[in-house]
Amino acid sequence: MKINKKYERITFAFLMALCMSAIISFFMVLVNTGFQLELLGTWLATWGMAFFIAFPAACVLPKQIGKIMRKISFIENK
Repeated sequence: MKINKKYERITFAFLMALCMSAIISFFMVLVNTGFQLELLGTWLATWGMAFFIAFPAACVLPKQIGKIMRKISFIENK
């Protein structure tokens, strides 16, 4: 399946947010609760909440961070 070029940015943000929120929420649940019978259910619930925050952030933050980086980066004119 090929993604149209105009949807590349949003698809990247979606997949990045999906993966990052899954990994981080899993390890945070594991650290806070340890291995337990309810680990999978607890993780899936927290992953849903984490993704709800991560996806909009992944869509908005790159532009804002890019602006900040252009201001603080020194680029030498050649």
